[in-house]
Amino acid sequence: MGAREGWGRLGRRRRIRRVAREVFDWRELRPGQGEAVEQLLRGRDVLVVMPTGGGKSAVYQIPAQLLDGPTIVISPLIALQRDQALSLAERNAGGTAVVNSAQSARDGADSLERIRAGHAEFVFLSPEQLAKPEMVERLAAARPSLIAVDEAHCVSSWGHDFRPDYLRLGQVIERLGHPPVLALTATASPPVREDIVASLGLRDVQQVIRGFDRPEIALEVRRFTEEKDKRRALVQDAAKRDGLGLVYVATRRDAEEYAAELVEAGVRAEPYHAGMKASERERVHGLFSDDGLDVVVATSAFGMGIDKPNVRYVLHSAPPESPDSYYQEIGRAGRDGAPAEAVLFYRSEDLGLRRFFAAGKPDEEMLRRVAERVHEGPIETRELKKELDVGPSKLTGLVNLLESVGAVEVDGGGDLRPAGVEPDEAVAEAVRMDESRRRVDDSRIDMMRGYAETTGCRRRYLLEYFGEPYAGACGNCDTCATGTAEPAPEESDGPFPIHAEVTHASWGPGTVMRVESDRITVLFEDTGYRTLSLEAVQREDLLTLTNAAKAS
Repeated sequence: MGAREGWGRLGRRRRIRRVAREVFDWRELRPGQGEAVEQLLRGRDVLVVMPTGGGKSAVYQIPAQLLDGPTIVISPLIALQRDQALSLAERNAGGTAVVNSAQSARDGADSLERIRAGHAEFVFLSPEQLAKPEMVERLAAARPSLIAVDEAHCVSSWGHDFRPDYLRLGQVIERLGHPPVLALTATASPPVREDIVASLGLRDVQQVIRGFDRPEIALEVRRFTEEKDKRRALVQDAAKRDGLGLVYVATRRDAEEYAAELVEAGVRAEPYHAGMKASERERVHGLFSDDGLDVVVATSAFGMGIDKPNVRYVLHSAPPESPDSYYQEIGRAGRDGAPAEAVLFYRSEDLGLRRFFAAGKPDEEMLRRVAERVHEGPIETRELKKELDVGPSKLTGLVNLLESVGAVEVDGGGDLRPAGVEPDEAVAEAVRMDESRRRVDDSRIDMMRGYAETTGCRRRYLLEYFGEPYAGACGNCDTCATGTAEPAPEESDGPFPIHAEVTHASWGPGTVMRVESDRITVLFEDTGYRTLSLEAVQREDLLTLTNAAKAS
């Protein structure tokens, strides 16, 4: 009988508390941590959704001390890998090995040797390292006892930070023998959570969802009709605030221009966007980390891994493409638990820019050429790129679509093989799938409009978007402050309670996510979020409860 099978529930909890106290000096665990660790020790896969700063790393660090074999930690954040390795070394929690593209050849070789010799309790890798067959073979030989996937929302095309490197992780997990898998993310709406479970191939999965509500962040939307008035108001607002702040903008040009205007107003401000040289981005990040700035004006490129506790406010010059992105970005404020503010400066016309960004369609002719060429026989990715004269990012997007419809397989080295589906069928299905994704993207933009224009409690709007019911009004948003926020309906009110499973004649199956006195919002599998008039739904008999929902 193995260690896992020999532990009773009380025994597991005692061991968890002992390791937390003796190895990490944690006198008590935060809500959700102990539950997630216990499930991993039982051999289950676990999806954890906790805010940054909520202690997600503890969920793999504790069981790593209790299971035989190394823990593999997959993260796209090289700086975070380094910080975690240093922290574990200081606590004498076991040897570490870090493998990523930023290492020198010598450091990489040293890390690989520690893995081979069994001297690494923790192995930190970036996801692209797992595209190398020799790396996967080396890890498999080490017989890992746990795999942790950080920033797991990157695996989901529904997510706000999708990364193609994450798509292979499900295959890698199987090649490593599928030990218990821990998927970690700070923000994930229900469809993103479903995508994470499916794409990573999680089994017997326990979802631990904690900490969506950030009551210390005051929420506000200010509406404008003219762009110049909105710009002037934002600059004036940021210039008079105390403490460290972030201003999120839609374009690189806006980042440069807003930063220049803030500097003119006497604010220590710097722009940050993906078009800047890496050295410049590092300089700005360093100033931000060391409190050398008042404001960073950034596109969404200033994102994952930002964990500064004393950000006092986050201002948005325009709505992002979804509540997922918005909640992630405003969540960078108030991580020390002290009061913070999130203000959206809103013109309804700004949503048109987001629709433009989201509207790109795949090149159907190039999609067909890729499908037909791979159907002829295996080909190296670099050879296909040269043969078709297509850029690497465009080719990656086309291959991802074809892989998702079963036309292409990508081997461990990144080379392409036919997977059985004929090119014509594959292209038609890929185009249909992409159209469905764009409908979903459009629906999330609509939900962002709903947040900006709601007269109800804004916090309740956001939390219910993420599938978390919220009773009453929060008292810490602008609509609550003005007394316009109506209380949430009782869960039993109306014919369609929150989280009820329903079916629409045209849009198919869905889940009720939000209930108001005169309307409901339903998340449909193929078309995304739709807000429906209750009066019209009942008059036209548009929705039916599933049998399971009726029975409950």
